[in-house]
Amino acid sequence: MQGLNPKQREAVTYLSGPSLVLAGAGSGKTRVITAKIAHLIEHAQMPAKHIYAVTFTNKAAREMKERVAKLLQGDAAKGLNISTFHTLGLNMLRRELKAAGLRRGFSIMDEQDVEQLLKELSKKNDTDKKVLQQARWQISNWKNDLILPEQAIAEATDHVQTFQALLYAAYQEALRAYNAVDFDDLILKPVELLKADAELRERWQNRVRHLLVDEYQDTNGAQYELVKLLVGVTAALTVVGDDDQSIYAWRGAKPENLIRLNEDYPQLNVIKLEQNYRSTGRILNSANKLIANNNHVFEKQLWSELGPGEVIRVISCADEMAEAERVASELVQHKFNTGRDFGDYAILYRGNHQARLFEQTLRTNKVPYFVSGGTSFFSRTEVKDAMSYLRLLNNTDDDAAFLRIINTPRREIGHTTIEKLSTYAAQAKCSLFDAIDHLGLAESVTGKSHARLRQFREWMIELQQESENEPAATVVKQLLSDIDYKDWLSQTSPNDKAADKRWENVEALIAWITKLQEEDGKNLTLPELTAHLALMDMLERQDDDAANEQVALMTLHAAKGLEFPVVFLVGFEEGLLPHQSSIDEDNIEEERRLAYVGVTRAQRELIVTNAKKRKRGGDWAPCEPSRFIAELPSDDLRHEGLGAQLSKEEKQERGNARLANLRAMLGG
Repeated sequence: MQGLNPKQREAVTYLSGPSLVLAGAGSGKTRVITAKIAHLIEHAQMPAKHIYAVTFTNKAAREMKERVAKLLQGDAAKGLNISTFHTLGLNMLRRELKAAGLRRGFSIMDEQDVEQLLKELSKKNDTDKKVLQQARWQISNWKNDLILPEQAIAEATDHVQTFQALLYAAYQEALRAYNAVDFDDLILKPVELLKADAELRERWQNRVRHLLVDEYQDTNGAQYELVKLLVGVTAALTVVGDDDQSIYAWRGAKPENLIRLNEDYPQLNVIKLEQNYRSTGRILNSANKLIANNNHVFEKQLWSELGPGEVIRVISCADEMAEAERVASELVQHKFNTGRDFGDYAILYRGNHQARLFEQTLRTNKVPYFVSGGTSFFSRTEVKDAMSYLRLLNNTDDDAAFLRIINTPRREIGHTTIEKLSTYAAQAKCSLFDAIDHLGLAESVTGKSHARLRQFREWMIELQQESENEPAATVVKQLLSDIDYKDWLSQTSPNDKAADKRWENVEALIAWITKLQEEDGKNLTLPELTAHLALMDMLERQDDDAANEQVALMTLHAAKGLEFPVVFLVGFEEGLLPHQSSIDEDNIEEERRLAYVGVTRAQRELIVTNAKKRKRGGDWAPCEPSRFIAELPSDDLRHEGLGAQLSKEEKQERGNARLANLRAMLGG
């Protein structure tokens, strides 16, 4: 309990029933969760294996594990369950395979796999991409609200919903045939199991003696139900959340879940963490004043012992280019004056499209930066296709890789054939690839379908044999040539430009393989190559933690949970923040929460910028300052207008800063 304030200590030690910890931004919620886990083990004598903690990101789960390990001695934390919601759901499905109607080695379809499957199931190759994307979102929303296909079909009110509901039904059937689930199923299916099977539910409730949930305001309907079913009547539950930081309604989050807790658990104990350890007084005062304009179920007021700090600067710029140039100039000068690292700075914006101009000006000023949330090279469809072929060549037991590429390009092997193959493989307890060679398969899969499967298998075996004697790069090139993959990209891309870009990514992969061989000094074998590429993939997917010497460029959504000494909040204009769609829909409160998240990312200094005009559709359009600026306390702000002229000394100072930064980048 050392170092905890009174409210934090109360949250840690309370064990008499369910508790809601309202943790304001920067109030030490992770510290409370980890301290409570340690308290449950050391003082409540609860075995670690019966404690479950869930959050939303692998990064947060990893941080929790590391902190708990530091608090406990020896093997006290052995068996502790700290994971994301979806990892918990996956572990439940793995334990309850039979009940879930799944077989060992089931696949998890990623977003790209799902989109491709929906496209095939729509039976309309010319179906508008936007239509399929909307269907994908609708199916996800149905799953998050625990609505199954039968209910979706029954409740459809127009032809669009009917199309989406029927596609949903076909999609679930295809997943069953493929022995696969999607991301949303990792929550939906465990909920279904717990609801349907009293014995299974009791078993899991006995396993989960205390459940801790982080970022509770971000839970959707299915996640709320999962929590409720796991804790049962004992309600051994600690949830940590902040309704002021609920910014994910667009992906199904329901901040009203905090209200539901009060209804479902009348004995709920509410503890408020209001002391902020992150930001100065002026920043917190601005955050409090801003969010006070929203309706609240739970009132709270953040405060800090860090002193008032610097005034918040509000800079109006002539246009979007001037805004980007001003931010870059301010950043370089600030670093020159203070000696801070580039990693101390963040530029936060409402939409990804705003990043381009800031990237341009930062490059011009030789400022290192990274853009959070960019698409991983290995996440691109064409790269995943090639990697799946390599994975299957390396390991024919990889059913997920098999399912991805069996009809890429199309081999006229239908879903019925795959379902029969999958059923047979499960009965024979072998991989899909090996099942093709079984004599017994010919009883259920006959004619041309069987011949096409055998042809595919024989071709893959030939490539395997070649890979034993040929360099891996040669095998990859041969593989792509055999399937005429470049032509396939032309057929499946929206236009020639997109097809060329996708083929460039394939060529980049081949170039990487060649480079690996050159660096290795020998011809890599296929297993060696696959291992190397898998490692690259994992490194590329890591969190942005390593980018500590670069300015962070990211959306306000991506910035949640992070903090930076100096924050630039850019594009504070009507139509951007709040976004025009929210204005049209009269949904300003979530936009205000988004602005609140942005303000509370700043530890020591906050600079807010806007532009008087922006390019829209090739033409200049006037912009009005965001209403949120007027909601900030005027005493804590310093406005810097358009016409402000720099003094001779300021101009000299900025010039020196630019030169110093250039010398540093050049190593001089």
